[in-house]
Amino acid sequence: MLKLTYSKYSLEAGTDEAGRGCLSGPVVAAAVILPSNFNHDLLNDSKQLSEKQRKIVRPYIEEHALAFGVSFIHQNEVDELNVLQASITGMHRSIDQLNIQPEFIIVDGNKFKPYKEIPHQTIVKGDAKFMSIAAASILAKTYRDEYMEKIHHEFPQYNWKKNKGYPTQEHRNAIREFGATLYHRKSFKLLPEQLKLKL
Repeated sequence: MLKLTYSKYSLEAGTDEAGRGCLSGPVVAAAVILPSNFNHDLLNDSKQLSEKQRKIVRPYIEEHALAFGVSFIHQNEVDELNVLQASITGMHRSIDQLNIQPEFIIVDGNKFKPYKEIPHQTIVKGDAKFMSIAAASILAKTYRDEYMEKIHHEFPQYNWKKNKGYPTQEHRNAIREFGATLYHRKSFKLLPEQLKLKL
């Protein structure tokens, strides 16, 4: 059972990101503040849900959350910042978008930088423990998947609509054959043998 809150504060934001381990596309972060009566039978860590289930829960979160924000850190910025800093920056930007300032922030994972003067707590596997982090994980994942499906049409040979930019064998084979695109992260090891890619 997911818990509603970690702290004693009523305005507690949960934040999470999607796409850290991808070779292409953005890191997408989300932040969510849920009301005290929030409930949905399907709500869980986005990795535990099917794509269909995530699409059912997302509009419910958006309709019933007290506030939510989603931010995109695109591949060039991921390369500049490094992927961990990109994740934290994305979480900060998604909290910036909340139309209510949270009193406390809970963060999926074990790394975060203080946001303003607001107290926070990192929670390993937080998306499987707390509703607001689970909700943020669903928003981050669904917004990112939609984006990858959209850019798939520009470069269908990489099959991003299926692999979403993750390092599948098919994706790596396409990089071997066609090289890297403007959506690939240049700071990532795109191939195990790290071929010189035609950019």
